[in-house]
Amino acid sequence: MDHKFQLDLTLMPKELKVLLELIKDDNDEYIQQHKNEWFKSIDWNYFLKLAMHHRIYPLVYLKLKEVATELTPSHILQTLQVEYQKNTFQMLHLSGEMERISKLFTENQIRPLFLKGPAVAHDLYGDISLRTSKDLDILIPEPDLEKTENLLLNEGYEKEEVPTVLNEIKWRHHHIAYFHPKKKIQIEIHWRLHPRPMKEPKFEELWERKNISSLTKHPVSFLGREDLVLYLIAHGARHGWFRLRWLKDIDQMFKHKMDYKKVSLFIKEYQHQRLVGQVSVLTSELFNRSIYVHFNALLQRGYSQNLAQKAIYYMQEIMQIHGEVSEELLSYHKRYLFSLKSIRQKVLFTIISFYPNPLDEATLTLPKQLHFLYFPLRPFLWTWRKSKKIVS
Repeated sequence: MDHKFQLDLTLMPKELKVLLELIKDDNDEYIQQHKNEWFKSIDWNYFLKLAMHHRIYPLVYLKLKEVATELTPSHILQTLQVEYQKNTFQMLHLSGEMERISKLFTENQIRPLFLKGPAVAHDLYGDISLRTSKDLDILIPEPDLEKTENLLLNEGYEKEEVPTVLNEIKWRHHHIAYFHPKKKIQIEIHWRLHPRPMKEPKFEELWERKNISSLTKHPVSFLGREDLVLYLIAHGARHGWFRLRWLKDIDQMFKHKMDYKKVSLFIKEYQHQRLVGQVSVLTSELFNRSIYVHFNALLQRGYSQNLAQKAIYYMQEIMQIHGEVSEELLSYHKRYLFSLKSIRQKVLFTIISFYPNPLDEATLTLPKQLHFLYFPLRPFLWTWRKSKKIVS
């Protein structure tokens, strides 16, 4: 069966298309044939900005050094080399802290599952310098949150301040960040893999299927491969794949041995059909990696292509979905996230949206003992904010 798709890439800059070719596997001969044509009129400064934004500069640097040194401006190559070396030191720094925190948690009867970072980089690429990480993401059992927080605070970490009403952080969020001002390391402690209303495995199931990293002396646990691939797919999809590194991770994962029957069962159980369909199209069109064939019976071809095209919107410019963003992008992202959800997830999402949040308190301040009134008042407060064009 033909699994070729057709995405509209006309607005994708040529610099990004060249970057895509540089990070594909087994592509050296094709690069040699076209490099003179590609690099003749390229905007090298924009090329560099894109490589940095998409966090693929380690792979780009090594490929340029290997196949196109003579065509790459020396200042571009030097900048990439400096960033590559800085990333290598950063990953070594994170590796040391990852091992130390894993030992600390284990000694205090907390079971940590590392979700990304050096352990995953080593597993996927065989070399931690080939992937970037800015922090350590750790999943723990929810009952251990308070004990975990106390341990991190005692170690000099500072907790991110997040405003909350009626403890709604547990409903609207799935992690909280801690930052060490001296070590310049951030740790995100997760009590869920994903925000609600996404279905996900219980911690005990994930722990039973875990992998142990060979990167460190002290055992560091991370997600089993079949759980990891779906976690990375859901994470990338939720962020619109605005960094190509996330998509490259998926491409890299499918080079490794995997139990596709088990993955298919997980896709159905946790309602990831739309997410896997989207990434199947993106990897097929952008990386020539055919994974659709493994899950063909589960996926809707037309819907998958539509979701993949929506993700191209995030890739074709240097775009962030966090911090200060335009009203246009915010509106697009809300619609995009809603389109990723199954019918069940849409229903649950609508129900959860009625749970009060800090904006309700900012709109109408009530004494703490009356916070329960935010439940019936929320629709009116939301309507008032909309009329005043205050984002809710």
